[in-house]
Amino acid sequence: MANTLNGKLVVAISSRALFDFEEENRIFEENDDRAYMTLQLEKLDVPAKPGVAHSLVKKLLAFNGDGRDGESSKRVEVVILSRNDPVSGLRVFRSAETHKLKLERGVFTKGREPYHYLRPLQANLFLSANPLDVRAALDEGFAAATVHTGAAHARGTYPNEVRIAFDGDAVLFSDQAERVYQKSGLDAFQSHEKRRAAKPLPAGPFKPLLEALHRLQQEPGASGMRIRTALVTARSAPAHERAIRTLMDWHIEVDEAMFLGGLAKGEFLREFEPDFFFDDQVGHVNSAAAHVPAGHVASGISNA
Repeated sequence: MANTLNGKLVVAISSRALFDFEEENRIFEENDDRAYMTLQLEKLDVPAKPGVAHSLVKKLLAFNGDGRDGESSKRVEVVILSRNDPVSGLRVFRSAETHKLKLERGVFTKGREPYHYLRPLQANLFLSANPLDVRAALDEGFAAATVHTGAAHARGTYPNEVRIAFDGDAVLFSDQAERVYQKSGLDAFQSHEKRRAAKPLPAGPFKPLLEALHRLQQEPGASGMRIRTALVTARSAPAHERAIRTLMDWHIEVDEAMFLGGLAKGEFLREFEPDFFFDDQVGHVNSAAAHVPAGHVASGISNA
């Protein structure tokens, strides 16, 4: 019987999101493919340093336990999906082995758009340092974020807990309410949301990922790993109620909720210590990146 990804949490990730390839990327962006490939080959035995999403990937893979039970028991699959060439892919896999990341699958497209492969991979999440690839993935209906490669790395305070924080509007939820705010201002937004408090918000691009994390948390397993989620939003009372009621309608619980009323999110995220934070607004991503791993979700009216 052929192996399958059915029922697994699948994360597709670019090499720059997983490892620190910024020096190599500068050569790549100069359009000197041969020099880039040569450099990667020369560094084949030099493990790349961890990148911004390294902690997230390492912890998610820990849900698979020691791997002795084989493919059928794996609950999480992480696949390298990269514009790198296959030769450079050798270094990616060697670096993963050095860092004890059990990665087995990868797609390397040598400069071509890789997002086409998200569908056969059944990806729940795509992380990349290339904003064009991320936007294309979002347009195809996948949860995707551009990794802030200069963001702080996770501190490792919670080794047995995957901690993920989400913005609300245009990330977990649609940008329906955000459009009201952009057009008519805060008072109109608050009034709009108060009147519709009992009506669930439409889903945003990251609802399927939150559902997949919820399923992973509910499944029995002996790994000892847990998931802790947080909603970190600029909403405040009375607009908070519709967000919570929407999650209740989805039958999904988050562990923490922060209704910040426009306060900068960075210092609150510093205290939560997520392995990754997702937001649709660049300003919030930059605020977060000073303290935690963060990525930009280029969806909704703020990114039109």
